[in-house]
Amino acid sequence: MSEGSTGDPSRGSSRQRAVHPENMSLGSSCFSPPVNFLQELPSYRSVARRRTNIVSRDRQSGTLLKPTDSYSSQLDGGITENLNSQSIRKYALNISEKRRLRDIQETQMKYLSEWDQWKRYSSKSWKRFLEKAREMTTHLELWRKDIRSIEGKFGTGIQSYFSFLRFLVVLNLVIFLIIFMLVLLPILLTKYKITNSTFVLIPFKDMDIQCTVYPISSSGLIYFYSYIIDLLSGTGFLEETSLFYGHYTIDGVKFQNFTYDLPLAYLISTIAYLALSLLWIVKRSVEGFKISLIRSEEHFQSYCNKIFAGWDFCITNRSMAELKHSSLRYELREIDKMVFGENLLILYLPSIVITLANFITPIIFAKIIHYEDYSPGFEIRLTILRCVFMRLATICVLVFTLGSKITSCGDSTCELCGYNQKLYPCWETQVGQEMYKLMIFDFIIILAVTLFVDFPRKLLVTYCASSKLIQCWGQQEFAIPDNVLGIVYGQTICWIGAFFSPLLPAVATLKFVIIFYVKELSLLYTCRPSPRQFRASNSNFFFLLVLLIGLCLAIIPLTISMSRIPSSKACGPFTNFNTTWEVIPLTVSTFPSSLQTLIHAVTSEAFAVPFFMIICLVMFYFIALAGAHKRVVVQLREQLFLESRDKRYLIQKLTEAQRDVRSQHA
Repeated sequence: MSEGSTGDPSRGSSRQRAVHPENMSLGSSCFSPPVNFLQELPSYRSVARRRTNIVSRDRQSGTLLKPTDSYSSQLDGGITENLNSQSIRKYALNISEKRRLRDIQETQMKYLSEWDQWKRYSSKSWKRFLEKAREMTTHLELWRKDIRSIEGKFGTGIQSYFSFLRFLVVLNLVIFLIIFMLVLLPILLTKYKITNSTFVLIPFKDMDIQCTVYPISSSGLIYFYSYIIDLLSGTGFLEETSLFYGHYTIDGVKFQNFTYDLPLAYLISTIAYLALSLLWIVKRSVEGFKISLIRSEEHFQSYCNKIFAGWDFCITNRSMAELKHSSLRYELREIDKMVFGENLLILYLPSIVITLANFITPIIFAKIIHYEDYSPGFEIRLTILRCVFMRLATICVLVFTLGSKITSCGDSTCELCGYNQKLYPCWETQVGQEMYKLMIFDFIIILAVTLFVDFPRKLLVTYCASSKLIQCWGQQEFAIPDNVLGIVYGQTICWIGAFFSPLLPAVATLKFVIIFYVKELSLLYTCRPSPRQFRASNSNFFFLLVLLIGLCLAIIPLTISMSRIPSSKACGPFTNFNTTWEVIPLTVSTFPSSLQTLIHAVTSEAFAVPFFMIICLVMFYFIALAGAHKRVVVQLREQLFLESRDKRYLIQKLTEAQRDVRSQHA
């Protein structure tokens, strides 16, 4: 187009460019301006330089669609080739073009054989069935209405915490079901004569009688407060129940056709729930990592996204809207840089010390971080990681301290039983009691802080607002990192203690259910959200990463206790084994010789080294694949940027042409 052109054709041509500037690209079929004008577009040189590579990559992947108006050639080419394998919904097209695609699909169906038509219809019906099934399962989600309500009032950041808590409830419920099916159910079926089965007692093994002595609390006159102590500490009547390891002192259950090996099932249940937790967390982490990878942004892009697309339209409350404003302002700054009492106190002394350490150290870390030159977002993540390692380190210190006491006998070398039988006749049960006390005490602290600190603080802030001291104190913030640390800490205790206390996952499930409602009430009536919020995608991935750290640290003491520390000779299903792990090679020895040879080959170094190398190659492949996907995302962003420059250029030329037309008419 020449700038000096006049008359209606020129004006019509200008109007056409104003309506369809986004459809201009190389090779446009319906608009054919002079070549020189196309070469003036800002996107021409960059597109011309990479046009061949981009077109070949688009045709191979079928994912990148150019914003041109030559849809007819695309429909006849790349898109129609993928109609059989991809849904029309996946294409970024308007309704008319999608209808056109559907018409092409129906036309193609007429030329297929009956068998191909049946396969096409059955595949489409199966996909519709799966979509309907997914829609139905969403209505069965736990706390779906409550979490949606929280998301609507407080945004997606706080909603991610409650979704994370729901995940832990489901995880602990599944862990409990695994232990119940493998360990508890055969015993209950035999105990209550539901099936025709009998218990198989542990065969007598020649050992010193002192190692088999397990003194349990004597019966007789028991005061009422003793039941409270037993309930809170896991001693007394609870010690003799199926809550703890020492209750399972049988070798198996004999049914009509086979004998159920309880020691093997007990160990397999532990390995199963640890493996399930690892795979589940990794799967959810990978999903969150994909989202965070796609949404990784440059500083300028991040700034623009927060300015023009950072509003959370789920928010319906005015105060929450003001909070979202402050949150966006914060995110923008990241562009820059008695006898009864005495007994209970003694029993809970380790738990109290650990809880005090967990309470004091976050305050110290929060003060230290102010003297370090970090961006606000990195400050939060670094503080969380420090607090996580501090909390989990206290648990590990407690476990390893118990382990050193169990394996040390003072001046003697524990040659008689292999462990300190006088102090710890059934050391697995006593470790389980410590984990039980940690979980109960943590639950009591959460309830106490909510009932006796948060609610009174809310009342003081509401009805004593005239006091300057109360105004300085302010309303309690719902700090997402601190609350996440609390439930990760409780979940780590559950992972460690489930081997020593098989019903601990059930206790953890009940605990997290109550915590959900307590935290929901606290959020709605006593707390205000913290202005330092995470995006839901980033927070979900980070929460799972912290949880994965807790799982890895929980596996270490469990592995040492099962493979190194001698098992108790007075209780539990492993009294005839030196260690818990010995049940595995003993079971393998009963297999056929060919299967034994295969298992020994798989577990040897000759197999482990090549397997590790293959895993590394697969990992490098996925890393390269992720890099390729990220480059595609970068190219798409560059393409959007170039299109915006083209639009500005076309609008500028249109304005100049209109100005020239007015000047000529004048």
